[in-house]
Amino acid sequence: MLCARRFAEHEPFAVLLGDDIIRADKPCLKQMMEVYEEYEVSVVGVQPVPEADVHKYGIIKAEQVTERVFDVGDLVEKPKLADAPSNLAILGRYIIHPDIFDLLAKQEAGAGGEIQLTDGLKRLRENRKLYAYVFEGKRYDVGDRMGYLEATVDFALEREDIGESFRQYLRGKLDSGVVG
Repeated sequence: MLCARRFAEHEPFAVLLGDDIIRADKPCLKQMMEVYEEYEVSVVGVQPVPEADVHKYGIIKAEQVTERVFDVGDLVEKPKLADAPSNLAILGRYIIHPDIFDLLAKQEAGAGGEIQLTDGLKRLRENRKLYAYVFEGKRYDVGDRMGYLEATVDFALEREDIGESFRQYLRGKLDSGVVG
């Protein structure tokens, strides 16, 4: 992410991780921009995840501001369930103040031996407010094989140009006994 520093300069910027696809009537980033414009603080996109999955994500500890907005008090990268402050996971969407670049440049490796954005955000939060927004929409984790397949099938079925023929293809697979 430090490579993006020269493009962001001194402006807040958005980070969208490529392994998270979010389908919503109003794009997730647009939802978050509205939160940023209202509160003028860095914003992370979150959604609740099953307890069995908290160890896969950055998890927030926060106080509720509105129905969907939370004031983040702490962040924990990939905690064990017993150490997780909630089940609200940061899911690949961020609007961040440019101060993060100086913090990341000095950041030590964290979980997985990597410099973790969550650790940088935790340090950013020491001097600036950080809010979490529970975004509307369905999130697909396309970094996971099953999530990738779910996204592919859901998107294909909804396309006007191939949806019906793809539906027939799937029915044929089910009817032939090849599947299930």
